[in-house]
Amino acid sequence: MLDGLKTYGQAVLRAKDGSVRQIPAGLYEMRVDGGGMLQTYGVGVAGNALPQTRYTETAWNGSLLAGNGEAGRIRWVLEHSYPQLNDLAGLAKAAGAGALTAESAAAGTQVAIWRLADGAQVEAADPAAEKLADYLQRSAGRLPEPPASLGLDPSSVSGPVGSRLGPVTVRTGAQSVTVTPDAAAVAMGVRVVDAEGRPLTTAGNGSRLYFEVPAGTPDGTASVTVQGSTKVPVGRVFTGELPAQAQIVAGSSESASAVTANAVWPQPVVAQAPATGEAPSLTEASAAAAAAAAAASSPDEERLATSGSSAATPVIASLAVGLVVLGGLVVLLLRKRPLDEEEDQAQGASSK
Repeated sequence: MLDGLKTYGQAVLRAKDGSVRQIPAGLYEMRVDGGGMLQTYGVGVAGNALPQTRYTETAWNGSLLAGNGEAGRIRWVLEHSYPQLNDLAGLAKAAGAGALTAESAAAGTQVAIWRLADGAQVEAADPAAEKLADYLQRSAGRLPEPPASLGLDPSSVSGPVGSRLGPVTVRTGAQSVTVTPDAAAVAMGVRVVDAEGRPLTTAGNGSRLYFEVPAGTPDGTASVTVQGSTKVPVGRVFTGELPAQAQIVAGSSESASAVTANAVWPQPVVAQAPATGEAPSLTEASAAAAAAAAAASSPDEERLATSGSSAATPVIASLAVGLVVLGGLVVLLLRKRPLDEEEDQAQGASSK
């Protein structure tokens, strides 16, 4: 939860509409659930972050930095300025800024971040802070995105019942984290194990977790929660309800973190053959007919299907004609037989 600005100076923002306004620029503090504090700078200059707002750690591509080619330079600024560098005299000398206070150093760092994050036309009000901002913007190299303070990769797995689902790999800077499956999973007999099938209650960076689902377990889901205490890496982004109020980590104490992964297992679908002597069901017959039709399909049939016709039409017509002719023959035979009997009787009478 964001506590608000703690160490800051002032900056002058020139908006695209030509308006000019003075805004605060500097370090925020954020309290982490379960203990710990973070120091952060704002990412976007559009609006001031609101105190008592809840934030969630996220990757760069889930924040204002998504697709921003300057994101790596922002991380460089964070690693090479206040508060990571507490030697303000040395920082001022490198920047040619005269004398820096914590407030002017924070303001100059924030201004440099705003310029890199969204190209804002902003200057620090304090001359020393402005020189620091110019120095940081000019000197910034590029650093890669830092890893999450605690993560599970992937966050979701699936597979058949009676097997081990996974692996889910732990990513953490902590020496050890706790592993806790949810109560519903435990009640179903689902266990969280390592690759050898041994139950896991703790893990480290790179550990692989599996969900062991006993045979016969009904369709369902399970989750595992991994918790630990570690520092959030500098450069990690925290997002709130409004994207413009995203925060980027400049410093961290040991902080409690927790992350969850899920597993899902569907029952395998088994096709049941009909008992001996039973006719196949309509569904089975339809499926068989569909399979036969698919096997016999041709490119011509596929093209005709869109117009409501079919390549099978001539065959059906031929069969229909054949059945009509056959029916006519049967009728003629039936009609001929009584006439033959009458003629035979007439011949017999005349011979007597």
